Amino acid sequence: MKFGPASPADALGGVTVHTLRQGSLVLKKGTTIGPDEVAALTGAGVKDVVVVRLEDGDVSEDVAAASIAQAVAGEGVNVERAFTGRANLFAGTPGVLVVDRAIVDRINAVDEAITFATLAAYKPVVEGEMIATVKLIPFGVAGTLRDAAVQAASGGAMRIAPYTVKKVGIVSTLLPGLSPKVIDKTLRVTEERLAPAGAKIIAERRVPHDEKVLAKTIKELLGLGAELVIVFGASAIADRRDVIPSAIEQIGGAIEHFGMPVDPGNLLLIGRAGNVPVLGAPGCARSPVENGFDWVLMRLLAGLKVTRADLTGMGVGGLLMEIVTRPQPRVPVGTDGNSNVAAVVLAAGRSTRMGGPNKLLAELNGKALVRIVVEQAIASKASSVTVVTGHQAPEVEKALVGLKVAFVYNPDFADGLASSVKAGIAAVPADANGAVVCLGDMPLIDARLIDRLIEAFAPDRGNLIAVPVSDGRRGNPVLWSRRFFGELMTLDGDIGARHLIMKHAEAVADVAVEGHGAFLDIDTPQALEDARSG
Repeated sequence: MKFGPASPADALGGVTVHTLRQGSLVLKKGTTIGPDEVAALTGAGVKDVVVVRLEDGDVSEDVAAASIAQAVAGEGVNVERAFTGRANLFAGTPGVLVVDRAIVDRINAVDEAITFATLAAYKPVVEGEMIATVKLIPFGVAGTLRDAAVQAASGGAMRIAPYTVKKVGIVSTLLPGLSPKVIDKTLRVTEERLAPAGAKIIAERRVPHDEKVLAKTIKELLGLGAELVIVFGASAIADRRDVIPSAIEQIGGAIEHFGMPVDPGNLLLIGRAGNVPVLGAPGCARSPVENGFDWVLMRLLAGLKVTRADLTGMGVGGLLMEIVTRPQPRVPVGTDGNSNVAAVVLAAGRSTRMGGPNKLLAELNGKALVRIVVEQAIASKASSVTVVTGHQAPEVEKALVGLKVAFVYNPDFADGLASSVKAGIAAVPADANGAVVCLGDMPLIDARLIDRLIEAFAPDRGNLIAVPVSDGRRGNPVLWSRRFFGELMTLDGDIGARHLIMKHAEAVADVAVEGHGAFLDIDTPQALEDARSG
C-alpha cells in the first residue's frame, strides 16, 4: 500500500487520507479521487493531496474487516456489512456471550493494522445487542495479513450460548426472625433475574432450616421437573458440612465448589443432583444489585457448566462494589451503633405554594411551624440540631430565638430542596454517625418518632437508612448513615433523595408508624387550616 502526497493528476484512483477544505471545495476523508475530483482540486489551486493506493496483493479495509468478522463469528452471531473499515457483530439470540480469549489475542497479534474487540466474556446479552467489532486501522492491508487473521480465527472466536434452562425450583429455609416479606422480596428479585432468560419459577417452598427437611424438599422439586434448584438459606452457609450442602449430599448429590472470589457473592455454593445444578445462594442474591450470584446463574441458565477453575478465575474484576451494609472501620459506629445521630431541619424554602407568606412562620397552637419542628428535634435523642435557613433567614432565626441550635445559611435556596439538603449535610458535626433530615413544614413530627428512627439505625446489622412507613407508603423524616453523605451531596434541583432509598433498598430499615404526621407537610393555606382544625 502506497501512502503520501501527490498532485491532483497523479492522485487519480487514490483515496484521500484526510478531509481537505480549500475555499468552497470539501473532499472528505476516504473519497476516491476520480476525474471530477481531479478537476475540482486543480480549479481550487490545490497543489497536492495525501492519498493512499492499494497495490497488488492488498485488500481494502472493508473487504478485510468483513472476512475477519465472518471468520470469528460462531453460532448465534450475526455480522453487519463492513463500512469504513469496520464490521460490527451482533447477538442473533438472547443468551450468554462465550469468547475464546486465546483466539482474540492471536488475531490482535497478527498486525497493528487489525483490531478485534469484544464485550466481556460470559456477559448476558439480548438479541440485537452489539457484542464485538473488527476495525481495520489503515485503508487496506496486505492480503497475507488478512489471511493470517482469518487463519487465527479458525474455529470461531465467539458464540452465543442460548438460554436452555426454563424451569427453576426455589427453596427458602426459615429461622425465627426471618420476615416473610424478605422471602417475598427475594422471590420477586429472582423472577426479575430469570425473566431475560425466559425461565420461570415452577414451584417454591418454605421449610425449616433443617438438612433432612431441606433434602426432601429439593428432591420434591427435582421430581416436579426443575432444571435448576436455588436454595436461599435463612442463615449463610458457613462450611461444606452446613445444612444446605449436607442436604444436597443426602439425596446423592455432590458439592462441586463452595465460595468464590467475587464480592458480593463470596458464600455461593454450587452442587449437583444428577444432571441438575443446585445453587446455595449467597445473601447478596436477595438484592437486585449485580453480584457474583448473577455471574453463575446466567451461565447455568445457558447450559454452561461452571467449573471450579471458572470460579477461581473470577478474582480479577471480582470486587464489584463497596457493600454499604457492611461495617467498615473508617466509619465510626459508636458503642451501640446509633449513639451519635445529628438532626438537620430544612427551613430555607420560599413557600411558593402558600401564595405569599412564609409557611414556616405561620402559627399552629401559638407557635411558628418551624419552632414546633425544631423543639421536637431538640427533645429527641439527636446529639445536635442544625437548622438550614435561606428565604427570610433573619425572620426564621428570630422564630427560634432561645433554642440550642446551630444555623447554616444556604445562599442557593432558590435552586430547590437539594441545595438545602447539601448545606445541612455539610454542616453535620464530624463525629456524628448519621443525620436525621427533618422538614421544617411538618409540625406533627414528634420527638418519639425521631427517637424510633435513631433506635432503628443499626450499622452493625446493616440498617443504615431509617424511614417511617405506613401502609407501604414512606414518609419523613429520614435518617441517613454518614456512609451516604457523599451521595446526598450530589443531589440537584428540587428533588429529594427518594431514589437513593430505592437504590440502597437492602440498607433500609422501615419504621412502622400510625397516623399522618410523617406525611403531612404544610404546603398550602388549606393544609394549614386542616392542621389547625385537626
